[in-house]
Amino acid sequence: MTSTLSTTLPNKVTRLLIANRDEIARRVIRTARRMGIQTVAVYSDADRDALHVHEADTAVALGGTLSADSYLRIDKLLAAAQATGANAVHPGYGFLSENAEFAQAVIDAGLTWVGPPPAAIRALGSKSAAKALAVQHGVPCLPGYFGEDQSDATFTAQAEQLGLPLMVKAVAGGGGRGMRLVTDMVQLQPALHSARSEALAGFGNGDLLMERALLRPRHIEVQIMADAHGHCIHLGERDCSVQRRHQKIIEESPSPAVNPALRAQLGKAAIALAQSAGYVGAGTVEFLLDEAQVDKPFYLMEMNTRLQVEHPVTEMLTGLDLVEWQLRIARGEPLPLAQADVQLHGHAIEVRLCAEDEHFTPQTGMVKAFAAPEGLRFDHALHVGAVVTPHYDSMLGKLIAHAPTRREAIDKLCAGLNQTTVLGLPTNRAFLAACLQHPTFTAGEALIPFLAEQADTVRERLQAHGDARTVAVLAVLYAHQTPAAAMPSPFMRPVRMGLGDEVLSLSLKELGQRQVRLQIQDATHDALIQRSDDLLHIALNGKHWQARAVACTGTVQRWHVQLQGPEGVELWLNDQSHSAPSTGASAQAAQSLRALFNGKLIALHVQEGQQVKQGDAVLVIESMKLEHILCAPRDAVVHSLSASVGQQVGPGQVLVQWKDAA
Repeated sequence: MTSTLSTTLPNKVTRLLIANRDEIARRVIRTARRMGIQTVAVYSDADRDALHVHEADTAVALGGTLSADSYLRIDKLLAAAQATGANAVHPGYGFLSENAEFAQAVIDAGLTWVGPPPAAIRALGSKSAAKALAVQHGVPCLPGYFGEDQSDATFTAQAEQLGLPLMVKAVAGGGGRGMRLVTDMVQLQPALHSARSEALAGFGNGDLLMERALLRPRHIEVQIMADAHGHCIHLGERDCSVQRRHQKIIEESPSPAVNPALRAQLGKAAIALAQSAGYVGAGTVEFLLDEAQVDKPFYLMEMNTRLQVEHPVTEMLTGLDLVEWQLRIARGEPLPLAQADVQLHGHAIEVRLCAEDEHFTPQTGMVKAFAAPEGLRFDHALHVGAVVTPHYDSMLGKLIAHAPTRREAIDKLCAGLNQTTVLGLPTNRAFLAACLQHPTFTAGEALIPFLAEQADTVRERLQAHGDARTVAVLAVLYAHQTPAAAMPSPFMRPVRMGLGDEVLSLSLKELGQRQVRLQIQDATHDALIQRSDDLLHIALNGKHWQARAVACTGTVQRWHVQLQGPEGVELWLNDQSHSAPSTGASAQAAQSLRALFNGKLIALHVQEGQQVKQGDAVLVIESMKLEHILCAPRDAVVHSLSASVGQQVGPGQVLVQWKDAA
């Protein structure tokens, strides 16, 4: 990455404390080290072995595992800065990055705050305050209620006046938390309750706002940079319309829907909002773009008064280092470029690699195998042995491709995802690749409802069929040792592997020369299996595959398999060759409701003896900063409850047992 700025910083910032963790901490360390600045990492008990801890010049333990006991403790962070001689603080994103009290405390301690002034954070960090300011300065906003009266009665009255559909939003924070869509008035009260609860848990502030909802918009955001000398420019837009749970998973620039004239309008509105609050530093102004209108009107969503997760997209497009710009602006240096000097080259796309299954359910576990792709930027903190806990966000890293055209960037990113390996816990790696290849996305037509409408179509691409299943079984059987080169076996042996609710059955005989013969129903197939390092090369029916398989212990030992070849898919298998055929994994599934992931049980909506209908809300689990509602899988009666509110639960744990309704 190139930069128009010199590579040394005045001595005022000599040691930088990074009040964050994981990949963003590593990202800041990388730039600081290039600029000759020493770095101080902080870490919770859960992160003691994280890469950012080892890569910083100094690391300080904060204690505790929860964010509230570590990364959200202003007193501990300031004590760490004082103990290590740090004279500047970079907040990263999330945690305290948009907390005006933290910014003020850093400044009051005599340290350099690498971020906007506390007054600007207060003015723009609250969505309600930002919209009020925007209206005063001519920035378009959707009609809504942004008042201080937070009573349910007031929200109900305002909703009736505004009309449906409506979006309920948390005033504080971001990341899609505390957002609920209301399309029927009967949904309003539950939406207010759940959004308020999630916002309070995530940001310590349960205040809400409400605005008219656009049902088919794009999410367009503008990166701005402002210095302390009154200069403010924008660095183009990013299109972040591909989202799940109101959280972005694909971001690109330039947007397929934005032409130079619209880009100038968006940039002008973003700069006007930032300057109205006396903004200094890096920030992002987010808009909804309504393509249904001929003139494509846009409306302010919010301003993020920090560095964005997706800032690498802009860096790849402009060749600038935004963290370096943050540090220099914090030092008091002027912007080195005028608006006319900003050049956007080619196309950049980023995907967020997350610990979640294809249904967006967060997952935890240990990374058993890891391989990074070549030719892509990959911001992450992954390594073999890394443990993903339920205490923090599910994002594992970001892969970013840059190419001369959008089509080339898509192809480059898909190839990189196919080369990426993270085994040991479910991730959305294959899902992301399938999204990129969906016709709606490749045509540049993905709007915010894209995944709500097309997720099932995307998931169909993740299913293993025919030979892919057979290759996965072979990958498990020969994960540690390939077939014998010179000792053929005259005997066929039966093999049964569980794949979800299915059982894959075949018979296998080793022929020597690393070949095996497979009997699948009435057909016979020969396969050749070879190994290079930890990668299996399997030839079957004229096709060639590469495969990796790792064993994952748990309630039942399972194998995580990744295939590269005609079908780039992942599978979870468990060997049932020595189990009775009647003991399938789903035999008792209908008799109980089990936890799908680690988390805290925060609400229980049923009691013993209560009759429920399929789809009724049963309980709520908080995991990775989000609330997840588990519903009844069928009509039944609650026979017994095996967990209580406040209890930590884990994958596979029985929470509710059912009995048939009378």
